[in-house]
Amino acid sequence: MQGDDNRLHWWQTRWFVLLCTALAVVPLLWPTIPPLVDLPGHMGRYRVQLAMADNAWLANWYDFRWSLIGNLGIDLLVIPLAKIFGLELAVKLIVMSIPPLIVSGLLWIAREVHGRIPATALFALPLAYCYPFHFGFVNFALSMGLALNLFALWLRLARTGHLKLRAGIFLPISCLLWLCHTFGWGVLGVLAFSAEMVRQHDTGHRWFNAWVRAGLGCVPLAIPMLLMILWRSGDHVTGQTADWFDWQAKIMWVTMVLRDRWALLDIASTAVLLLILFKGFRDPAIEYSRNLGLSALFLLTVFILLPRIVFGSAYADMRLAPFMVAIAVIALRPRKGVSIRHAATLAALGMAFFLVRIVSTTASFVIYSDSYDRAFAVIDQVPQRARMVTFVGRNCRDDWAYSRLEHIPGIALERKMIFANDQWSMAGAQTLTTHYPIAKRFAHDPSQIVTDRWCHGEWWWTIQASLTRLPRDAFDYVWMINPPVYDAKFNAGLVEAYRDGPMVLYRIDHSKPGPNVPDSEILPPRRMRPVPRATPTVRQP
Repeated sequence: MQGDDNRLHWWQTRWFVLLCTALAVVPLLWPTIPPLVDLPGHMGRYRVQLAMADNAWLANWYDFRWSLIGNLGIDLLVIPLAKIFGLELAVKLIVMSIPPLIVSGLLWIAREVHGRIPATALFALPLAYCYPFHFGFVNFALSMGLALNLFALWLRLARTGHLKLRAGIFLPISCLLWLCHTFGWGVLGVLAFSAEMVRQHDTGHRWFNAWVRAGLGCVPLAIPMLLMILWRSGDHVTGQTADWFDWQAKIMWVTMVLRDRWALLDIASTAVLLLILFKGFRDPAIEYSRNLGLSALFLLTVFILLPRIVFGSAYADMRLAPFMVAIAVIALRPRKGVSIRHAATLAALGMAFFLVRIVSTTASFVIYSDSYDRAFAVIDQVPQRARMVTFVGRNCRDDWAYSRLEHIPGIALERKMIFANDQWSMAGAQTLTTHYPIAKRFAHDPSQIVTDRWCHGEWWWTIQASLTRLPRDAFDYVWMINPPVYDAKFNAGLVEAYRDGPMVLYRIDHSKPGPNVPDSEILPPRRMRPVPRATPTVRQP
């Protein structure tokens, strides 16, 4: 493929693939709990599902019901693994498998399509730690890692002529992938259909016939559509689909595919990817594969048509952006006749790019892990089964580097079965909903997020309003995490129990009244009050 040399070069060997998959694990080795925004909240849910049968009192706070939904990947895996490793290590091991799955999937797809791994494919590897993964969409990320490898298997079985075997294998596998997360199944369907179209066209069929035959070939992947109908037709299912064609947001998602901690580095890294994609059109030494080029175009079309909110789950289009870019990058290859020296230079640059991102992500996770450890020290001060409300400070304007503490109360629930007000509560989207009426709006997400002012279009309350309206009879402790500056009068009735810098744990003294503040001081201007809607928007994992 590259020059007249038919030997495998260092970036095309199995040892190199193993090395890259091993490197993908490195950033997750140090943290006790992977510092992903939503993951601690999900771990709280895992604890409830594992412990509720033996701790009936949890039903005073939560309602947990198993149901057939396309969002159960890690929820199911932790059941056997937690018995062997304990819950925290089981979750860490599962999450540690996701980046290597993405890396191996991308390299395997590249090999199946191009015959050998092209040097340009190495530039896609940093997307294993893409923004949706950092956000903690773990069921989604796991399903995408599986989908990439399954797509490579789909291509291999077609290349070797095992079409009947392919149909038999993918009939049950597609259902399992849907059960892990609907998004992975959908992306696999898009990739498989586009690849099958190209294969049918290459065998001599016109494009329309190729389109029809590709649809028939993908029937084994369509069975989960019945599961989807069953899931979304239940009376308990809620959630809106909204926010279509927000072009500004879609452009932003593309520029944030590698968002982590350092904006300059992350944006520069994304610029490298976009430059590589641009060179595929302009550089005479690089070309696009028809197969993966069509797949990338299909994913781009889905990305454009996909709204931000699907069935009440936010950031639907954002999740697709990095994988759309990854497929486009591995679609590139050096043209025939390009010197091996030029290809080796590209491979060296791609490997250096991957290593820079691995080092920066590792450093970022070590820093985040330190803040997690400080939070764990606070949790150690709270007795088992306590009722704790947590307030995590946040700015109205998004900071590039999240604190990643928005759902750290979930670890209190996971470790000590303490009530946590960060759990998502949306029937049909997840297996757990909160059921703690006396807590009112402070029973579930996003009541844990507080600001110094009312944020336009958001459901977050100010710290002043939250402390004033908090139903104190429902709670024993108040945990402040990086709260905004506020008047000490709002701490009336709170007794400091533990402090570590911006983290403060208060015990509620029920014998003393809370702050007596007029509504005019805490309510938002009428123009900034959000319009009520039937169900809140949540982030599914």
